Amino acid sequence: MRCPFCQQDNDRVLDSRSSTDGYSIRRRRECLNCDRRYTTYERLEELSIRVIKKDGVREPFCRDKIRQGVVKACWKRPVSTEDIESLISEIESEIYTKSNNEISAAKIGEFVMIALGNFDQVAFVRFASVYREFKDVRDFVDELQPILDRS
Repeated sequence: MRCPFCQQDNDRVLDSRSSTDGYSIRRRRECLNCDRRYTTYERLEELSIRVIKKDGVREPFCRDKIRQGVVKACWKRPVSTEDIESLISEIESEIYTKSNNEISAAKIGEFVMIALGNFDQVAFVRFASVYREFKDVRDFVDELQPILDRS
């Protein structure tokens, strides 16, 4: 592993821990050249899943696209990076469990909405407002009604 600071390929692992989802390993490393520390994550290489977009185009599944949406939804919320990563791992696990080789983008969006609904209501509303493409306020209120009923 190359050091992100000095680019040398000379490090040692200080600590290894399994993540909470059990699908990755967090390794704390120290560069033997510049003595700086950094963290790496080792993930299981999954089967390739194709995402079917609205227009029928198929593209490879990309975890980072889910991360971008969740991070935007959680912007300025009291949510840690670890919580976001755990949520994304939960969603990703659901995707690999519930699909064979292909899954629709709409289904992925539903998984994200369910996870955010249980995680942070404000983040859920933010994600839903973009994902659902509401035409008017009535559609927005209809989407929020189940949350309001639970409160």
